[in-house]
Amino acid sequence: MSSTSHSTLIYKSTLVASVGGLLFGYDTAVISGAIGFMKIYYHLSDVMMGWVASCALLGCIVGAMYSGKLSDHVGRKKVLMLSALLFVISSIGTAVAPNLLFFVVFRIIGGMGIGIASMLSPMYISEMAPAAIRGRLISIFQLGIVTGILVIYFVNAYIAGIHNETWNISTGWRWMFGSGVIPSIIFILLLLTIPESPRWLASHQRNSEALDILTQINGAELAQQELESINESLKDETPFSFSDIKAPQLKRAMGIGILLAILSQITGINAIMYYAPEIFKSIGVGSDSAFMQTILLGIINVIFTLVAIQYVDHWGRKKLLLLGISGMTICLFITGLVFYTQQQGYLLLIAILGYIACFAMSLGPLTFVVIAEIFPTKARATAMSVATFFLWLAVFLVSQTFPVLIGSVGSACTFWIYTIIAVFTFIFIWKTIPETKGKTLEEIEKEWTDRE
Repeated sequence: MSSTSHSTLIYKSTLVASVGGLLFGYDTAVISGAIGFMKIYYHLSDVMMGWVASCALLGCIVGAMYSGKLSDHVGRKKVLMLSALLFVISSIGTAVAPNLLFFVVFRIIGGMGIGIASMLSPMYISEMAPAAIRGRLISIFQLGIVTGILVIYFVNAYIAGIHNETWNISTGWRWMFGSGVIPSIIFILLLLTIPESPRWLASHQRNSEALDILTQINGAELAQQELESINESLKDETPFSFSDIKAPQLKRAMGIGILLAILSQITGINAIMYYAPEIFKSIGVGSDSAFMQTILLGIINVIFTLVAIQYVDHWGRKKLLLLGISGMTICLFITGLVFYTQQQGYLLLIAILGYIACFAMSLGPLTFVVIAEIFPTKARATAMSVATFFLWLAVFLVSQTFPVLIGSVGSACTFWIYTIIAVFTFIFIWKTIPETKGKTLEEIEKEWTDRE
């Protein structure tokens, strides 16, 4: 079977796993439409507004931390089902929460689902995908995320337009959270139709099942070679533990994975995603217009994620990352300048859309691609859990501090701080990120070992 004639199984499995990304985006961005109404309903201060917007991220941190070990024991697919169930519970709980404490508890439960999906969906795809198209397939997970974000922007705008402002403040925001039940149930049903990861099956000595799935994806000859290569990488039978992360061949990969995960977030992406309507309102845009500009932001996000999917396996990870972070740096500087000069025109919208476009074709999808590729099979679940844990920790810090930064140092300085971080990120990517396009996961693992 040629590298271009892969079976429908791999595309189907990728799309289903990417629904986990859709729920991730949907549940993460729902707050952007609700936070303004909740601020009035609960009389939130800047600090409390930051907490309500970011409390789900505590759950994300917990979900990311434990999902790797759990998926090593019971399988990738079962833990993805757990994430979908957590999304259902959270959607219902936040919609009917009688007070802010209950709301926060159910948002944290939903956050656990996001944390699991953010780590396991790209890992599952990486363990299923043929080397030649792996970057493209993992990037489809990011397409799921941005599609989820775009869908909830439309849902939020629709719900906000049903009745007047008073209804939105008392009830509308509850509908926004409750709407997440529908995609969550769809995810559970779709997961029933896809197989377990062949690399997980091989690690549990279920070689005939692993070979059957690999054969459906790659054809009989390549499947046998790949299974032998997987088993070779699993030869050391001692169970993997967190202490093994200190091993020389893992240390460098771990450092790169953690730093890339952190830097992908502290360049301000979630500040813009969570607070986009509030940012647009702050320069005099009306509530309805702010919602529509936020939807435009979501559309740009989807379009430029498709650019990443198209070119990641041709241009390579590193070139796309450097191109994207360069554009992000310029757009962040311009955003700060707009706030500094207090311009009321469309330059802020253009700068923010440019920033989103550059993020969507680079750090957005490729962070997940790189951290799903650079770790050895035996360590992948635990190492990705650690990297994703730091990613969500960074998201939490950005979301928690953004309203406080805006209130203390002002909007211009806040975006210029993100600009400086973006410059550092460019240097980090240029100096340290390895190129992994076209290599099997086992070939990448061997390169790390040979380097030591």
